[in-house]
Amino acid sequence: MDLLRSLFIILALLCLSPLHPARSAPALERGTAVTDPSALRELDRGRFGLVRMLAASQASGGPLNDSALFALPSMAPVRKSLDQEFERYVRQHKAELPNDTIGVGTQFDFQLFDRDQLYSQAHRFVLAGIVNRMDRAFVSPSGCGEIRLIYRLTEMDAPPVGDHGASARQPMTLNLVLKAKADNATDGKGAALTCAAIAGRWLDSANWSLTGTALAEKLTAEDGPLALIGPDNIERIETNIQIAHVTPSPAREFRTDYLLKIFDYNPQSKTFEEATLEDQIDRERLVSDEKLRADFKAWLLDPAHLNEFDRGTVLIPKEFLATRAIASTPIGFSGSPSQPAFGLVQGEGESPVFSREDVVTALQKAAERGISLQNIRSVAGFERRLNDITCAGCHQTRGIGGFHFPGVDWMATNPSNTLIVPASPHFFGDQVRRRDILTEIRDGKQVDYSRGFSERPQLRGSPELAGTEYDDGWGAHCYGLHAKTADNDHSFLSWGCAKGLACQVMSEASHMGMCFVGNR
Repeated sequence: MDLLRSLFIILALLCLSPLHPARSAPALERGTAVTDPSALRELDRGRFGLVRMLAASQASGGPLNDSALFALPSMAPVRKSLDQEFERYVRQHKAELPNDTIGVGTQFDFQLFDRDQLYSQAHRFVLAGIVNRMDRAFVSPSGCGEIRLIYRLTEMDAPPVGDHGASARQPMTLNLVLKAKADNATDGKGAALTCAAIAGRWLDSANWSLTGTALAEKLTAEDGPLALIGPDNIERIETNIQIAHVTPSPAREFRTDYLLKIFDYNPQSKTFEEATLEDQIDRERLVSDEKLRADFKAWLLDPAHLNEFDRGTVLIPKEFLATRAIASTPIGFSGSPSQPAFGLVQGEGESPVFSREDVVTALQKAAERGISLQNIRSVAGFERRLNDITCAGCHQTRGIGGFHFPGVDWMATNPSNTLIVPASPHFFGDQVRRRDILTEIRDGKQVDYSRGFSERPQLRGSPELAGTEYDDGWGAHCYGLHAKTADNDHSFLSWGCAKGLACQVMSEASHMGMCFVGNR
């Protein structure tokens, strides 16, 4: 019932969102992302087409189709890994759901992504957005954080799509992650390039009123933020692909599964090599390996690591992480076996890593050491954060399907009029925090890299999101207060609704819901 109610609400939000604060979204990413359709088209045709980033020697031959892309020596390990993951997914499906057919085409219960499209000459990856992630400089200080070029799989010669036509885009993104500052980079005048200077260029772009070709030229000009980006900045590739989906029927509920993978660039071999996903806990191994469970518990509950975990800046050691993740959607407001951390706290049907007593004791020890936790103030807060920090758990939270940045479809006839927004509520809700961090970097201040839960943005005192679906407005995620104040969960007490709205609880187990018109 929780899942059905969630599906109904999600559909209502998607249908009604143009009438609500989502229309203000383009202003939110000013200075932190490039989402102008015409500008992205020009950048894709120019120096930021995938062919110029990955295979400059082939740039004179036009766009890089998928057949040529995956024929590159650097991409051979990527193709091999993706093929193995598809085969693994099919094997696991047949073992767990032997009565449900799986394959490419509508005749199957589970409709598998057609890999012929992924490797064909008729498809390519099109630049769908550019995102500044210098808020992740705590991960790579020397590189000043990251800039991400997000490409969407698209049919190459499809005719322009009308406002109500089916897009030629396929449900897969390729995220080319770049260091914001390449090794030994200069500012173009011989001086060493600083993180402050890079942040300043991005923040300056927030004041531009340009669009299209003029914006693309300004971004790539000698003093523009994209002038600092090129193949030398490449750090890794992240892929997100809708590996299979189920259409609803009397026998089964709607479901989509997304495969998430990461491939680090090896400058010695000049190839992209499979890597662990950041903070993606390997639940299967933790559940089955008693020593690994004990080691992970001891590591995460150490007060210093618990503080980083609370702030959202924790970097879990690779020994506890997975090299793949399947993010299933939709996920309701209650705990679900489809969530990556399900069962790791309190032992919901599996071997637990943490007992309630473990978490309570760890919180007490942190308080005794003077550590003031911002988000985790209860066992439920700890459990929600455990899902929240993983790649799969984050993609399951306030996403558009399994994506946080599906990207701009500039191949539409009127791309600025499209009903499909380029990114999710989670993405837009985080832009104020990211811009604050850019400002701190530019001004040489002590940088606060902390972040709140994915469901509720960290506002840092800014009123910009007040009354919107991203914070406490119509459609925002909220916490329904219990009748007895003593029973309320202190991790979520601030998750209220704006005046005139009430939190309609979708999950009685967690008291999580959404803000809608009603009486408190």
